Amino acid sequence: MTTSAERVDLAPGYSVARIINGCWQLSPSHGGGPESRREVLARFAELVEQGFTTFDCADIYEGTEQLLGEFRRTLEDPDSVQIHTKYVPDEGALPDLKGPDVVAAIERSLRRLAVERLDLLQFHWWSYDVPGIERVVETLTELQSAGKIRLLGVTNFDTAHLRDMLEGGASVVSTQTQYSLLDRRPENRLNDYLDSSGVHLLAYGALAGGFLSERWLDAAAPRSMNRSLQKYRLIIDEGGGWERYQALLRTLDEIARKHGVSISVVAARWVLDRPQVAAVILGTGKQSHLEQLARVRALSLDTEDRHLIAESLAMLTVPAGDTYELERDPHGPHQAIIRTNLRDKAEERA
Repeated sequence: MTTSAERVDLAPGYSVARIINGCWQLSPSHGGGPESRREVLARFAELVEQGFTTFDCADIYEGTEQLLGEFRRTLEDPDSVQIHTKYVPDEGALPDLKGPDVVAAIERSLRRLAVERLDLLQFHWWSYDVPGIERVVETLTELQSAGKIRLLGVTNFDTAHLRDMLEGGASVVSTQTQYSLLDRRPENRLNDYLDSSGVHLLAYGALAGGFLSERWLDAAAPRSMNRSLQKYRLIIDEGGGWERYQALLRTLDEIARKHGVSISVVAARWVLDRPQVAAVILGTGKQSHLEQLARVRALSLDTEDRHLIAESLAMLTVPAGDTYELERDPHGPHQAIIRTNLRDKAEERA
């Protein structure tokens, strides 16, 4: 029997777990890939058994759609899980992207996931300087009408372009964006628009790539980092630097000790409790995080906890601009570490 969990309706008749299992770490190019398919499938089954029935993947996370498709086929009731994927065309392909290219990508995801309809298709566009968003949305809407896609969402869109899509008639139910104690950019503009539009926020990066954990408490700043750590270290710098970040960690550690949980649990719960956040995406990788997810689900931050966190946040600067704006600056350090051409041509033919 599946254990109940916090859930939210993204649309009438479509409910998801408020803690979503992120699968990017299971891609060789993002987190090293799974050590054993059998162990990963067993881990997925444990998550579902405890009520964490919603999974997030992408066409650019090599192997994850196929892995989730394989898992879905093992279930007595395949529709008991919700699988969200993404359509992320290469930046280099944007100028020449045509409707048939979009259709081929969606058909590929359907084939990999072994489904007739995608639960939620989330769309990303690398450069607003390149026209074509409207053309892609038109094709996706046609595929939705044809029953190939149930719901449409976006990922890493700023407020203005999300508004343009909705005003253009697109039926967008969700936006996936980075949101954490260190990166509160949704509070600059996006959250106010979500309040009026009814679009749901799906938050990723809630643990800042692991920086919001005991691993870095009272530790020196790292000298060498992979791209993921570089990404979040830049956010720490935007927020006021290492020492102010350490002060936040000490506050979180005090709260975590009070509740008998980890810093990461407190950090994730804080994001999940933001009024505009429908769900938070937490990674499932080479180790089981089931106990941590259960603790996030169970934790209730009290008035004193929220006051202490607010005092620490007052010492930090909210990174400038709208969501994903820093990452789109071609002259800034954030974009320099992002790979925008990710598709493996052999994988595309699969």
